[in-house]
Amino acid sequence: MSRREQVIAYIREKYHCGIEYPWLRFPGYGIFRHQDNQKWFALMMDVPRGKLDLPGDGAVDVLNVKLGDLMLRDFLLQREGFLPGYHISRGNWISILLDGTVSAEEVCALIDTSYQVTASAKTRKAIRAPKEWLIPSNPKYYDSIHAFDDTEEINWKQGAGIKEGDTVYLYIGAPASAIYYKCLVTKTGIPWHFERDGLRIKSLMRIRLLKRYDPHQFTFSVLNQEYGIYAVRGPRGIPPKLSEALR
Repeated sequence: MSRREQVIAYIREKYHCGIEYPWLRFPGYGIFRHQDNQKWFALMMDVPRGKLDLPGDGAVDVLNVKLGDLMLRDFLLQREGFLPGYHISRGNWISILLDGTVSAEEVCALIDTSYQVTASAKTRKAIRAPKEWLIPSNPKYYDSIHAFDDTEEINWKQGAGIKEGDTVYLYIGAPASAIYYKCLVTKTGIPWHFERDGLRIKSLMRIRLLKRYDPHQFTFSVLNQEYGIYAVRGPRGIPPKLSEALR
């Protein structure tokens, strides 16, 4: 199987996307596009080697992809097998030679990058890597301390941006004021309606207990003084130093 065929097969299998050949004048030029926003994330071409200032006769297959990082683009352009984007020179597009100079693994990784960079906000959210969150609990509304006494999985208020596969660390507010549990999000978008004293819940997520912490280990004082966390009022990301300590 040629590198061109490998690329087409990889994109078809991973992204369920076929190649389109929209130009009669250039039957070897094919595009791959997102289904929702119709943006291209890859352009495959057979280009005469002379037009790319490459030695030899005949044409060579190239793949144009878009990068989100200009520093990465500049770094790759210093390496053999990478060229400024042919026919798409603006922005962060580059051309990758599909003649074996660049490994199949690296080509596929750059396709993944291009797919993410050109995706809609909805798609980017769906395909992003699992994330860690610190989420608060108010004992006034729920006895969080004993939430996992008789079960390993409970429903919890759906936090904005949290998706299935994410990790949440449950911080219980005063008077406990500490992280008690590490949980895995197993399901999101569970319909629910609750409203009381200004608290409104429209959907729930299901979380599964992974680990319990000593209530004196990650107190608010420790979070504040050692990890720079000054408040836990809503779902928030985990600083790398705290993430390492929690693991």
